[in-house]
Amino acid sequence: MLSRTTVIAASLSVSAGSANPSKSNYSRLLGLNNNLSYTASNPVIVSSNSNFASFAWNTSNNSKYTKSRMERFTTRASPQPLTNADELIGSVQTFIFDCDGVIWKGDKLIDGVPETLDLLRSKGKRLVFVTNNSTKSRKQYGKKFETLGLNVNEEEIFASSFAAAAYLKSINFPKDKKVYVIGEEGILKELELAGYQYLGGPEDGGKKIDLKPGFLMEHDENVGAVVVGFDRNVNYYKIQYGTLCIRENPGCLFIATNRDAVTHLTDAQEWAGGGSMVGAIRGSTQREPLVVGKPSTFMMDYLANDHRFAWLGTD
Repeated sequence: MLSRTTVIAASLSVSAGSANPSKSNYSRLLGLNNNLSYTASNPVIVSSNSNFASFAWNTSNNSKYTKSRMERFTTRASPQPLTNADELIGSVQTFIFDCDGVIWKGDKLIDGVPETLDLLRSKGKRLVFVTNNSTKSRKQYGKKFETLGLNVNEEEIFASSFAAAAYLKSINFPKDKKVYVIGEEGILKELELAGYQYLGGPEDGGKKIDLKPGFLMEHDENVGAVVVGFDRNVNYYKIQYGTLCIRENPGCLFIATNRDAVTHLTDAQEWAGGGSMVGAIRGSTQREPLVVGKPSTFMMDYLANDHRFAWLGTD
């Protein structure tokens, strides 16, 4: 089912074997229903939760941040039924794909995807693949694409793990400051590639707090950002450590890779998503996080790059 809150411009699949494939063929190729829509105007976001805070590092005083509110995205054109695929393809330079449920389901490639991607590439289109799963880096996702027989390079992948590092670079986060991570290996790898010092992550997964009378938990006062993503080894130690950094270190950022309520670890049921880890820190700090994964304003700005684009996604 196509999401009414995350579809930015279009839901589209194309068949290289048909010059004029029908609307139902497009949806069939990616396992979607026929509720396809697009807009040929500039990208728009119709999410009701798009009013995120923007932070910038104040280089004159590293203990303070300049904080401004991003303007709320507004709808510039109402989505229209997809009646002419050639017109859409001709009017859009960048096509953004969700991964889970659009490119693959679990470890199985969805029918029609290779033909769709090949046709769009043959027309010189820019392709971007997005995922809120922060447990893997872009390089690790590249290996998954390769395993499924798809030729996708790292620069075409926008994982929320990469988004966290990219955001820090965009605000000139000082390299002498540290990042505390509540999350898994993907975030650590992207931070390392970006040249940032980090602590936490899987290494803190087995740590416990011995709550003796008068015990005071220490933390690194040089932590300037706490990044929270999906973490299968989250514990009280991590929550307390992240809380202390945000509450006691002046100007410490609270960054979330996403606020997804649930994730799909197995096909038997839904599992608590990254939003549950983010919610724990939000509750203990009484601070709202800056979200860098989909459908955040940061991600849209980063991917748009002054191009008109179409989004293909699911709930």
